[in-house]
Amino acid sequence: MDGHEKIIIGIFGIGLDTYWPQFKGLKERLEGYQQQISQKMLSFGDIELIDAGLVDNPERAKAVGALFRQQQVDFIFLYISTYALSSTVLPIVQVTGVPIIVLNIQPTAFIDYDSFNKITDRGVMTGEWLAYCQACSVPEIANVFNRAGINFHLITGYLGEPQTNALLEEWINAAKVVKIMQNNRLGVIGHYYAGMLDVYTDITQQIASFGGHIDFIEIDELAELRRKVTEDEIYEKRAAFKLTFNVLTDCDAFELDRAARTSVALDKLVANHHLGSLAYYYEGTEGSEHENIVTSIIAGSTMLIGRHIPVAGECEIKNAQAMKILDSFGIGGSFSEFYAMDFNDDIIIFGHDGPAHISIAEGAVDLVPLPVYHGKPGKGLSIQMSVKNGPVTFLSVCEGINGVFLLVAEGQCVSGPVLHIGNTNSRYKFPLPAREFIDVWSRKGPSHHCAIGTGHIGSSLDKLGALLGLPVTRVC
Repeated sequence: MDGHEKIIIGIFGIGLDTYWPQFKGLKERLEGYQQQISQKMLSFGDIELIDAGLVDNPERAKAVGALFRQQQVDFIFLYISTYALSSTVLPIVQVTGVPIIVLNIQPTAFIDYDSFNKITDRGVMTGEWLAYCQACSVPEIANVFNRAGINFHLITGYLGEPQTNALLEEWINAAKVVKIMQNNRLGVIGHYYAGMLDVYTDITQQIASFGGHIDFIEIDELAELRRKVTEDEIYEKRAAFKLTFNVLTDCDAFELDRAARTSVALDKLVANHHLGSLAYYYEGTEGSEHENIVTSIIAGSTMLIGRHIPVAGECEIKNAQAMKILDSFGIGGSFSEFYAMDFNDDIIIFGHDGPAHISIAEGAVDLVPLPVYHGKPGKGLSIQMSVKNGPVTFLSVCEGINGVFLLVAEGQCVSGPVLHIGNTNSRYKFPLPAREFIDVWSRKGPSHHCAIGTGHIGSSLDKLGALLGLPVTRVC
């Protein structure tokens, strides 16, 4: 994930103070389990953890609620250490008002029945059972949360279980992405590609759904920065191109200089506005300075994407959001659309012209000259690459009649022939037939663009939607 402000997580355990004098060592044992959970969370990195210890009476609950509010926690884990009264939970959740994940986590997968039943003191036996009594409180807590109108999430498992640890990490990663989006500044340069009605965006809905700030930037500002670029800066940027791309020999010096100059100016614009993502489209009149910029922007935009600043062409703001989400999960996020279908191999080719996410490339990322930008003015350099073979996740941020939602699919990027047309394009296979996939995906109503990342993170995107309060539709 890219650099960002750490999320602040609160964790508290619940127990019943009546038990402590009755069962020697029980409280300390349960606190030890909670410490194990805290240490596992810290091992995921890039978080600040506020561990409030065990809450075992309503007075302690009020104090912990005040602590979490003072520390401005982003979300809370509630560890059920043993049976506890729901009155020790509600005050904390009410005062903080942040998402809460309930941890129904046993010490081990099962009680050792033989050893347990050999204990001769039934009081000791009861204390041993209470150390496994996490599930007892789950219905009570759920009942109270439901009646109080409090949304919550639940993890059920046991300490050290891979599945339990994976769920903990998925929730934490989803919370990190929530915070990244809340703090993200998305720049918009230019205007929509005229006529793409599906691409047009409700900016207010985007900010209401994800937070962050959308900064409308005049292309004249980029033009002014570009005029001031020095020859030394152009030389350095061309050297960076050679390190980043496989620069084809038919890329002439004039086009490389044009792209380098624009890239330097774009870097400065992003720094000046503290941007974490960008959407752009412009045409300009033939031969104008503005046309010169937009026909030389692809290489520099690709460099920015490699630095975790997604750039979406055609002013596709929704897809810039999707790209930022996938990039924040650490799986890339390349701008794509349906290119063609191969009914013999039952695959779909996805791709797009313009910038690409170089960190998820299969092999070299070529910088190539194009004699024409199809559907757009001018000519210049472009990116040609394919996505790494293996599992992939598709994400579209959609705006439907009922608001914003996430559309998700998991598939495989597979080897085979692609189109060497100076664009990014790759072959994808899905759990359902290709013809069925395109029908089901399209009927959900996304724009014709989507973001593609490497790896399967559908489950994490489900959790992101839950934390944001956004519906998530899974196609496969």
